[in-house]
Amino acid sequence: MKKIIMALAATTMLFACKTQNVPTSVPEQPVVASINLVDVVDDKVWVTIDPDRFTVETTTFNIPKTVPGTYSEDNYGRFTEGFKALDYKGNEMAFSKLDENSYSITNAKDLDKVMYLVNDSFDWEDEGGVYSMAGTNILKDENFLLNLHGFVGYFDQMTEKQFKLEILRPADLIAGTSLSIANTLPGKDANSKKDIYNLDRYFEVIDNPIMYSAPDTTSFNVEDMQVLLSVYSPNKKHSAQSLKPEMEKMIRAQKRFLGDINSTDKYAILVYLSDSPGEGNAGNFGALEHHTSTVVVMPETMEAEALDKSMTDIVSHEFFHIITPLGIHSNEVHYFDYNNPKMSQHLWLYEGVTEYFANLFQVNQGLLSNQEFYNRMVEKINTSKRFDDTVPFTVMSKNILKDEYKDSYYNVYLKGALIGMALDIRLRELSDGKTGILDLMKKLNSKYGKDRPFEDDKLIPVIVELTYPEIQDFFDTYVSGSTPIPYDEFFSKVGLEEKEIMNEVGYFLKGRNPYITANQQTMEIVFREDIEMNTFLKEIGIMGGDTLKSVNGTEYNIQNVYDLIMASQAWKAGENIRMTIQRDGEELVLEGEIITPKDMETTYVESPDADSKQVELRKAWLKA
Repeated sequence: MKKIIMALAATTMLFACKTQNVPTSVPEQPVVASINLVDVVDDKVWVTIDPDRFTVETTTFNIPKTVPGTYSEDNYGRFTEGFKALDYKGNEMAFSKLDENSYSITNAKDLDKVMYLVNDSFDWEDEGGVYSMAGTNILKDENFLLNLHGFVGYFDQMTEKQFKLEILRPADLIAGTSLSIANTLPGKDANSKKDIYNLDRYFEVIDNPIMYSAPDTTSFNVEDMQVLLSVYSPNKKHSAQSLKPEMEKMIRAQKRFLGDINSTDKYAILVYLSDSPGEGNAGNFGALEHHTSTVVVMPETMEAEALDKSMTDIVSHEFFHIITPLGIHSNEVHYFDYNNPKMSQHLWLYEGVTEYFANLFQVNQGLLSNQEFYNRMVEKINTSKRFDDTVPFTVMSKNILKDEYKDSYYNVYLKGALIGMALDIRLRELSDGKTGILDLMKKLNSKYGKDRPFEDDKLIPVIVELTYPEIQDFFDTYVSGSTPIPYDEFFSKVGLEEKEIMNEVGYFLKGRNPYITANQQTMEIVFREDIEMNTFLKEIGIMGGDTLKSVNGTEYNIQNVYDLIMASQAWKAGENIRMTIQRDGEELVLEGEIITPKDMETTYVESPDADSKQVELRKAWLKA
């Protein structure tokens, strides 16, 4: 196409008369990214990137090192091989590989396109250290999970150019995506088709994952937003229709909670259910947010009720990202440098407030009881204590990719959410219950929005300007400062007190604290001797030091302990259970009925001595 355009331009100049001697401009062409999902080679697919003509002598082609939302260096170039640079005659050009992710090409004016093979991350041992929800899957003629940052690279200085994405795919697989297909053309044979998507810039390419699989989709409308649910369940244990009721219930509740915040009219939930963790399959679970979609990876073995509950917590978090950072974000996020990223200091906002909302909306909309919400916050407090509570959160955020801080990333879902909670309570206190953190997010969304990033150093002063002078002291002390949050003081403001109560726990887990451990020499599961068992384990007769051999005839060890945890989520009180254990060298069979497991936990409860001001502030906090 580019050759034809250049030839036409030359012909026009040749026959133009002197009075029309005006240079003919050639329309700028989009970067064309082509992915071939039909001719799969050794579980790899060919990708071709065809840019417009270059006017520089040398260019660099990059595969992303880091992408928004992951806050880790994943080096997606590791999954590519067979890189080629081709000139306009189809000849291979010389290039030099700068690192795992980048290639330098000289004589760029002669460069027509680059080609390379992409291997999926699910095929690598431990997925190459990449989170499954940010990873890629290539399963010929069955499933292609296209987190496009793992497939489509970019040339320097071309990330703001328009892109045309062309995907050749098997005719019987359909696309799950929030993207609008500009055109679908016949493929090279009757068994293939080509989908074409037009995108404004490179960010839109990687911000729009696509999952190709056999049709298993459904959709529903929530107010003015269409929600698409696309599911890949290899053994057909779950389906889009089976997941739809709880997803619709959840998103309707979220939209009621958000009120007039309306960032998108289309949202896609792409669900990949992993058969069995291991090579060639997803092995870690969760979700990754995008402006108008989320990729969810969960184990297919989960029972329906447990999957619905996990999906509610996980997808609600990702959906709330439409507020921040997708709607409210700094220059570092808006103009993201995929291969030399500069991080924002506001992870407390991007991940922390989002996680807080994912819990707050559930108690606000009646999906959780007040006490269940308090217990969740207490669990975050207890788990966050594993991290250094004196490190300023802004410092940790700004340096999250550095070795000194990268292992603290999980704390953004813990202390980050707790910062959101404490700020919410403080705002309610200063406004006599009238406004909280959701009102602040609405103001920030109106001031900025997805197309107007803020300057990183100016966000806190803006928040103070939009709220109260006292909020500056809150940030100086607990967010930019090194003072741990005094949770008991904040809970006291809303009439809560610390108390030890008998609380529902997991059969084998108490929050993130397990009742079982592993014998690394024998690969056996052993009940811990250093903690007291829950009521279920006591009732069935388990003692610390017992070795678990089987449950209801299924043998377990540390290699399939995850299957045991998943199976237990489907147990019902009153059902019979049979456990085989080993105690002091003797094999014993323990039988009985399943009961709801409970254990003593220290949490916060509503104080009977709370005064009317505290009670009213609590109501405003949880229900306004």
